[in-house]
Amino acid sequence: MKENDKNLESLIEKMMADVELDSAPIDFTSKIMSEVSILENKKAQIYKPLIPKVAWVFIFFGLSALIAYVSLFSGSDSNMEVGKLYVDKISGLFSAVHFSKNVLYSILIVPIMILIQVGLLKNYFDKKYEV
Repeated sequence: MKENDKNLESLIEKMMADVELDSAPIDFTSKIMSEVSILENKKAQIYKPLIPKVAWVFIFFGLSALIAYVSLFSGSDSNMEVGKLYVDKISGLFSAVHFSKNVLYSILIVPIMILIQVGLLKNYFDKKYEV
């Protein structure tokens, strides 16, 4: 085995002796730096949010109007009866369902953890793609 290694080494040495070393042209660095400066001058992709600010404004005012409507007009008897009817139907559907404490805790904790992760990921990507 060692004899094969010696033969292989001598073969590699012979091949390397025949090969000339390549050298970079004199203006290699300046060419590379000019390419880099061209790439830097290209306009970076502008970040556009998935939901624009105008849509957030509409969502905010829509929810505000909905909350105002419910709080102002839920005092009448007819609305109370309709609300009670819906509550009775919904509670009738879920009266046979019982959750353990672990399930209830997970239902409460998982959305909170998702919100925390979304916030952390948003900060991470904002810093990563900062222009």
